[in-house]
Amino acid sequence: MAVPLIALFALLPQEPASPAPVPRTPVAEEARYLAIDTVPLPADVVLEVGGLVVRGDDLFVATRRGEIWRITAAASAAPRASLWAEGLQEPLGLIDIDGWLWCAQRGELSRLRDADGDGRMDELQTMAQGWPLSGNYHEYAFGPTRAGDGSLWLLLNKPFGDEPFGRAAWRGFALRVPPGGGTFEPVVAGLRSPCGVGTSPEGEVWYSDNQGEWCATSKFAPLAVGDFHGHPWSQPWCGKKESKVADPGEVKSGQRMDVAARTIPGFRLPAVWLPYDLCGRSPGGFVWDTAGHFGPFRGQVFCGDQYSSEVFRMSLERVDGAWQGACYPFRAGFQCGITRVAWGTQGTLWCGLTNRGWGSLGQAEHGLQRLSWRGEEPFELLAITATQGGFAVQCTQDVAAASAVVGSFEVRSWTYDHHEDYGCPPRDERRHVVTKVARVDARTVAIELDAVPLCRVYEVRAPGLVRDGGAAKLWHGVGWYTRNRDPR
Repeated sequence: MAVPLIALFALLPQEPASPAPVPRTPVAEEARYLAIDTVPLPADVVLEVGGLVVRGDDLFVATRRGEIWRITAAASAAPRASLWAEGLQEPLGLIDIDGWLWCAQRGELSRLRDADGDGRMDELQTMAQGWPLSGNYHEYAFGPTRAGDGSLWLLLNKPFGDEPFGRAAWRGFALRVPPGGGTFEPVVAGLRSPCGVGTSPEGEVWYSDNQGEWCATSKFAPLAVGDFHGHPWSQPWCGKKESKVADPGEVKSGQRMDVAARTIPGFRLPAVWLPYDLCGRSPGGFVWDTAGHFGPFRGQVFCGDQYSSEVFRMSLERVDGAWQGACYPFRAGFQCGITRVAWGTQGTLWCGLTNRGWGSLGQAEHGLQRLSWRGEEPFELLAITATQGGFAVQCTQDVAAASAVVGSFEVRSWTYDHHEDYGCPPRDERRHVVTKVARVDARTVAIELDAVPLCRVYEVRAPGLVRDGGAAKLWHGVGWYTRNRDPR
């Protein structure tokens, strides 16, 4: 029997195929510091994970199949799974507010609870609705997250391919809903495929977006009311009376990123460009480590990747009033792509997995794993920060003075084009001359360069020559810093 064309299209990968990633630190070396454990679950529990919430020893898992599972004693050798809710339309987020679980379905923001305590959801309330749907398979709604002012934010994916019922408004927007629900406001535009959304310890809403057309490489950025993040799909609805985003006008294809930043009204550069296949490929959910669960990396952001089946980390700083920072490898080797992460009560990071439509390095179809710090502290690049003439590189342990020399560091940089093509290879690649290296303190090394032009990604690499007092080399020894502004 012939298979309908639309069915064949639905089976295709959602992103074009790409070359294999470059080699990285062997997983065995990462396992010395970080353990990955798999939650054993019955075969009929299919966790194509869209959302995670931790309540004590219980874990609530929303799935792309429209279910919410309750996993009891998830960290034990014998976890128990029970179906808590079903019949939802692809929930791709889950948060816990005052005993209610909130999730974004394709057409509404909902909250759910088990009012009678029998272990099954028995009350669902619609808290916001009204954004139209075209019927396109890729019209995901991600979220929500709760901002510092109590408002709820959710992100609308742009469609890929046909729109059977016509072009729908507000795709590629971030929507804001009042704390108690109500009418949504389109407050940020220019998003592409914003799989991750979360709130920082300061109460700011952030998101991760996936490389593609008008998105040179994947990125991590704050969402501020009125910003335009570059994808012109949402441009026709900017400037409408409901929108908080001014019309950026025609977005021209082929501009270098610094030109786009200067000429497109309201254009927001990301805090961190995630260099394709050097640090992930398709970022998903993320969390801040405010409690020091991962040893010396307290305060940093940990993000799962849907393709590379890894967790990478990011450090952030405010420079001239704006956020920017760096990304670094952390732990690869998960069963398949990671869409959602959440801190457990014992300081472990729960990682929710799915492989359907989002092909990944790991070949499992779905799953639930947890990442735990083993307690040993590696010698590693802790954070790269900007200085007026270069960068300061802070390590987790003391740097041997004899290794803090010019020949111990390599720095190269590149930029991107803002264009309608799918992704963008590095443009205007440069190898920088390291003109001076000096220890600022026992753990921090200042690197001066021949030049530090803006709107570029800088790869700072210490290829085995930087040592600690015991002659150990750096664990990964590389980071990628997005330099949009210079410190004053």
